Amino acid sequence: MTTALDQLKQYTTVVADTGDFQQLAQYKPQDATTNPSLILKAVQKDDYRPLLEQTVREHASKPLGAIIDRLLVAFGSEILKIIPGRVSTEVDARLSFDTQASIRKAHELITLYEAAGISRERVLIKLASTWEGIRAAEALQKEGIKCNMTLLFSLAQAAACAEAGAQLISPFVGRIYDWYKKNAGSAWDEARDGGANDPGVQSVRRIYAYYKTFGYPTEVMGASFRTTSQILELAGCDLLTISPDLLQKLQDSTDKIERKLSPETSKQPGLKRMATDEASFRFLVNDEAMACEKLAEGIRAFAADTGKLEQLITALQ
Repeated sequence: MTTALDQLKQYTTVVADTGDFQQLAQYKPQDATTNPSLILKAVQKDDYRPLLEQTVREHASKPLGAIIDRLLVAFGSEILKIIPGRVSTEVDARLSFDTQASIRKAHELITLYEAAGISRERVLIKLASTWEGIRAAEALQKEGIKCNMTLLFSLAQAAACAEAGAQLISPFVGRIYDWYKKNAGSAWDEARDGGANDPGVQSVRRIYAYYKTFGYPTEVMGASFRTTSQILELAGCDLLTISPDLLQKLQDSTDKIERKLSPETSKQPGLKRMATDEASFRFLVNDEAMACEKLAEGIRAFAADTGKLEQLITALQ
């Protein structure tokens, strides 16, 4: 019997969402994504401790931020030995509101990859989908540095990313689901509010329809999944980045998978373009409580985990 994972790959590019590159080969993903939280989780495992120690030892004289950059690129380089496609490496979340600093950091990461013999075509620079992050992506894309826009929770963010020419966006399905479920409290009914009605799933479907309607080439990659149900409801999305535990569940299943999204059936002729100027963007994101709160929360969480990485490195120096 064909596994659910293999069936999904017929409709969607499957991406592994992990820093644990030793798990990758068994799932045969096309691409892989990382973030500070995933790298922090990986380096605390015995299997990856030597890579952390080696990176710190070889670059001990460099500033802390430069050591972290080399650690991120070390993980990315190992991942690219296993997968055929691209790896996403994230810019420090503490630069989320500084366009020029984000651009400089992206340049530094790409320089390190290229010094390691890895073409920029195989790297996606991850940036938070703030106004400043989107402007950084716009500039980087023009230089041939492709960007993955993360911490994306709203159509307003997605529209601005597409207008900026971003290569790819990563709308966060699970975190949207978490917000609505928490706010509903005892009124939440999984049978009624989950599945196709899951607010995270619905958000990605709206974005996908918007992109296909207006012909944006920016890729849509659903991210941050909590269940296989959320994944399967988005079968047909351009890409889906999935954690190893959910990849395993899909590999263990032989349930029949149906395509839920396609460019042809998702177009909505009556749809209107959103305003993507700075004032409109800031108002629309602020006006959507979920998007506003989850964006801020996500930046804080990634920044905190980068701080923890710094503490681990400092302890080794």
